[in-house]
Amino acid sequence: MTAASHVRAPKALDLSLPQHESLVHMLLAAVAAQPDLPAVIFEQQRITYAELGRAAAGLAKRLEAAGAKRGERVILLMANSIEMDVALMAVMATCAQVAPVNPFLTLPELKRQLGDLSACAIVCDKLSEEKAAAVAAELEIPTRLTLGSGGTTLDAWKADASLELDRARLPKRDDIALLLFTGGSTGVPKGVDHTHRGLLYSILQHVTVWPCRFGEERFLNVAPMFHIWGLAYSTWVPIFTHSTLVMVPRYDADKVVQGLSDHKITVFAGGPAPIYMGLLASPMFAKADLSQLKYCPSGGAPCPEELHREWLEKTGQPILEGWGMTEGAPFCLNPYDGRRKLLSVGNPVPGTELQVVDLETGDTVLPLGQRGELRVRGPQLMTGYRNQPEETARTLRDGWVYTGDIGYVDEDGFVFLVDRKKDMVIVGGYNVYPREVDEVLFKHPKIREAATVGKRDARLGEVLVAFVVLDAGAELSEAEFFEYCKAEMVKYKRPVEVHFVESLPKTGASKINRRALRELL
Repeated sequence: MTAASHVRAPKALDLSLPQHESLVHMLLAAVAAQPDLPAVIFEQQRITYAELGRAAAGLAKRLEAAGAKRGERVILLMANSIEMDVALMAVMATCAQVAPVNPFLTLPELKRQLGDLSACAIVCDKLSEEKAAAVAAELEIPTRLTLGSGGTTLDAWKADASLELDRARLPKRDDIALLLFTGGSTGVPKGVDHTHRGLLYSILQHVTVWPCRFGEERFLNVAPMFHIWGLAYSTWVPIFTHSTLVMVPRYDADKVVQGLSDHKITVFAGGPAPIYMGLLASPMFAKADLSQLKYCPSGGAPCPEELHREWLEKTGQPILEGWGMTEGAPFCLNPYDGRRKLLSVGNPVPGTELQVVDLETGDTVLPLGQRGELRVRGPQLMTGYRNQPEETARTLRDGWVYTGDIGYVDEDGFVFLVDRKKDMVIVGGYNVYPREVDEVLFKHPKIREAATVGKRDARLGEVLVAFVVLDAGAELSEAEFFEYCKAEMVKYKRPVEVHFVESLPKTGASKINRRALRELL
């Protein structure tokens, strides 16, 4: 009889790793261990751990005066920066929940996403100042603070040696720490709640599977800090390991290659396949000094076999694919030392178990090798979706997160992803729900029906294609369509193609048949 597709972590959690009460306690440990070490390098700017601790304490006092406390939320509308790193810690130091939001979303998207958040403050950078002001006015957020150049700088706080975080007033493990947003299958973005306990366990899982030298590693990150990967691994693992994080403000292949070489990076917190493809195509890559590089993680979209081979051949290091989602990460990782399988996302991480279940009910565990939906259980999972009990009950059942990913487990316990049960499309590592895009298209006065689907793309993994039915007698050009999308949606959500059709294919239940649309491409 074939064994069931039920696998657990092959490796136990490393109990020698530091255990912290909260993410803010984690920062204090780094401040004590490496006060003069650069915590973050951002182009020509840098901040030491001692300065990071003082700046977080100074901003926390400012936010407390604005009402930040346990049970409250503070929105961050900022691009990757030293100021954002400080703001994340400062909000949590007040015991409030920090909600980093994509600053490149359009104002209509921000209003939809933040409509029921009930925040006491919004912190932004200069580039997002106008959006933040409009959001604060619309949602009646009483306090708005611009941080960095053109606003309140960190300089005074960094230099004030009297500033320190009060351990007696810091958050507890089971306090809600973080709210991240993920696309919604209903068209409404969902806010995902995470506790300090769950996020700290996530860090322990990463460092158990990919061990780091405390005080010695040099990380480079290009992933956005409002994303689970760019935050929980790329931003917080460096603090946990008392190491230096080099931030590249936005992905530019040449600048990333230069950063890897100049800073003698040991951990490149890469991302989906297009990131690595871009680096290999850079004219600077052949001359870069990558001799110190070790860990090269990837996730968000699968890496082609040829990419694995070329990267290993040119750097001497493997791309380490993993798997997680906003609702919990990591789920699976490939080890650096130990057995790996090409195109597998690896094995479950410590404390985690995984099952492959039938697609109809989600209750029957399938045999090894058979494809079904992957469900995961572990301490790194979310507590639920904010103010969406029905969505929470649908995704989180009896302690299991139903991922919507279809895959299988082989006879050696390696996990492979093959498809998605959901209609979700991954564009350059960003999760996009077609229904969310459709809702925006429906609002155009000349569009009667619309449906978007994903299409394979060599550079981004997938892109969106729209099928549109116009109102009787209405006319809409491609240029007008794309201009509307540009005004209403962030770039990665915008369709790159549009097909004007007389009708959309429907299922027997009169639902739009997206599979039939994909077959037209």
